[in-house]
Amino acid sequence: MSVLPWGLLPDSAEVGPDGQLLIGGCDLEELAGHYGTPLFVYDEDQLRARCREAVAAFGDGVAYATKAFLCRAMARLVHEEGMHLDVASGGELHVALDAGVPAERLVLHGNNKSELELIRARDAGVGRIVVDSFDELHRLEQLHAVDGIVPKVLLRITPGVEAHTHEFVMTGQDDSKFGFGLKVGDAQRAVDRATASPAVELVGIHAHIGSQVFVAGFFEQAVEALAPFVNATGLPELSIGGGIGVAYVEGESAPSITEWGAVVRAACDAAGITARVSAEPGRSIAAAAAVTLYRVGTVK
Repeated sequence: MSVLPWGLLPDSAEVGPDGQLLIGGCDLEELAGHYGTPLFVYDEDQLRARCREAVAAFGDGVAYATKAFLCRAMARLVHEEGMHLDVASGGELHVALDAGVPAERLVLHGNNKSELELIRARDAGVGRIVVDSFDELHRLEQLHAVDGIVPKVLLRITPGVEAHTHEFVMTGQDDSKFGFGLKVGDAQRAVDRATASPAVELVGIHAHIGSQVFVAGFFEQAVEALAPFVNATGLPELSIGGGIGVAYVEGESAPSITEWGAVVRAACDAAGITARVSAEPGRSIAAAAAVTLYRVGTVK
């Protein structure tokens, strides 16, 4: 039987006096006995440390991608550590608001937002809506005609960068179902329409090239592809999205959030981007801080 590499466990993992595994000083066997299994166990100190690292790397505006892990306690923790929250459904929006996170600290994502989700987000006063399609712009214009609410929005742009990850989690290539294509001209048409529309206040550009990206250089490529367009718009905000990888198995390695941020910022500086640069780490905040406990029931 192979031995689990120690580096894949949470930072606080240690072996107790009786040979049991401890996380954050807690005996995992005792936790399983008290709460039952399966059971998620998170290292709170590690979660907070990664949040602080993200804020240090990207500054105010960096958002935790709640799809990685969300409950009310997690929403409060991330907010306490100075991060915004990226929510991608009405359910995630509800949890974040119910946890007491101010609406202006929320970013609403999703490439198929329902009219009800847009209504709830606009009524709550979310800080940003990331618009993914011309259909969504049309829905926002229809809603504005009824209530006059004007949300601040980012346009999700597809930069045409193929990050080396699994094909099912690649999102930055030209044929992606997400966002407005840069090379085919949809990105410029979206900027023109949003700028002219009374229904939205266009404040920035958003991009996302995929998930489980282990090479920070792909984000540098995305910045280089986006830079002429971003600079031409003169918009004050640019989000490079998330997707930096996390090691799950032996042999995998990934850049730290600090290293990722340094690559992105250097690429933006080299490209002359003056917009405020932010990002949306999720997996890199939560994944390595957790273990899941299972009790063996049957062996075959």
